[in-house]
Amino acid sequence: MPAVTLDLWHTLMYLPPEDEEAYMTHQLAIGQEVLRASPPLAGVPDLSDAELGRAFERAYVRAVAESAEGRSVTPRQQIARAARETGRDTDPQEYLSRLKAEVERTPFRIAPGALELLAELSGRHYRLGVISNTIGEPGEFLRPILTKMGFDRYVETYVFSDEQPWTKPSAQIFRFALDQLNEAPHEAVHVGDGWADLEGARRAGFRGAVLFTGLHSYGDRYRKLFLADFPGEPAAKYRTDRLEEVGPIVEKLLPLR
Repeated sequence: MPAVTLDLWHTLMYLPPEDEEAYMTHQLAIGQEVLRASPPLAGVPDLSDAELGRAFERAYVRAVAESAEGRSVTPRQQIARAARETGRDTDPQEYLSRLKAEVERTPFRIAPGALELLAELSGRHYRLGVISNTIGEPGEFLRPILTKMGFDRYVETYVFSDEQPWTKPSAQIFRFALDQLNEAPHEAVHVGDGWADLEGARRAGFRGAVLFTGLHSYGDRYRKLFLADFPGEPAAKYRTDRLEEVGPIVEKLLPLR
């Protein structure tokens, strides 16, 4: 059976712009607070809250930049980098524990038509996987949310970048997902909302890719961090702003035998 892989953020799941802005602001604040609560190493001068906050934000921004190049920097690595820069004796697990609580109380939403699309593709016997760049939070924290949303009924494999050495647009993370589905790239289509989705599928040799534009309303901080160095409009032969239009496009690209 052919395979369809899908992006998660702004494709299957999203936050309205104001909620996304608050969520990312809280993530950065947690990093600052954990650094502030960590004792400075011997001989290291104490730093202001603002300096600690800027250090963690730099670590986060560097992780985003490396992600655009296909390299994964996990949330644990981000707080560890900020701790080294500021000379703090920080336990990364404290940051992760607080981050998990933030993820659990955030009101993530299912994209309109997402479950219907997955049910349609699964009913037509396409094998389904999700490929997600998880820079701000571990995929481990998202799995229970996705289960509760009902995605597990259709999705066979979730590939989160914090659990891999790579991020989209690296070809390796796309090929890893296909390995989990036991499918070849020429028998696969990817669906996602941005350049990294289209470029990664192209590098991996997918049959094609669909650009979904229906959730392109981003929070300001998300837009500045993740789209600031956008390398131009994706060259998408297939695009739509409605998930209900994805199924026919997939069937055109990957007709069932």
